[in-house]
Order: sequence, then C-alpha cells, then structure tokens
Amino acid sequence: MSMRVRKLIGTVVMLVFIITYALFAMAVAEGRITEAPKLVQTVAYVVLGLIWIVPMMPLVRWMAKPDKPHSYER
Repeated sequence: MSMRVRKLIGTVVMLVFIITYALFAMAVAEGRITEAPKLVQTVAYVVLGLIWIVPMMPLVRWMAKPDKPHSYER
C-alpha cells in the first residue's frame, strides 16, 4: 500500500475517531465532573483533552511509514 493511500485511510479513520471521542468526552464532562472541585475538574479536562493522542499514535506511525521499494527499483 502506498503512503498516499495510507494517509487517506488514516485521515478518514482519524476524523471518525476524533468526532466520536469528542462526543464521548463531552458526555463525560457534562456528568459528575461538573460537581467536582475545581482542581479535579481541571485535571479531568486536561486528561480528556490529551488522552485521544494515545490511540492515534500507532495510526500516525503507520501513515508515516515509508513505501517499500519495488523490486525493479534499486
């Protein structure tokens, strides 16, 4: 699979994941977090804002993987 195709697939997967995760994070943030102390709210919002990066790292690495040279290329 060429890098161009991997980037296209990865971009679509990333957009779907981020939209889904944003809805999940908003639902969590509207729950009990609003009743928590300010420090707990701050930590929760920071974690919710950054945790989506963890599952995206393997996808980004896969997208950036260089193409394998063809057998006719030297």
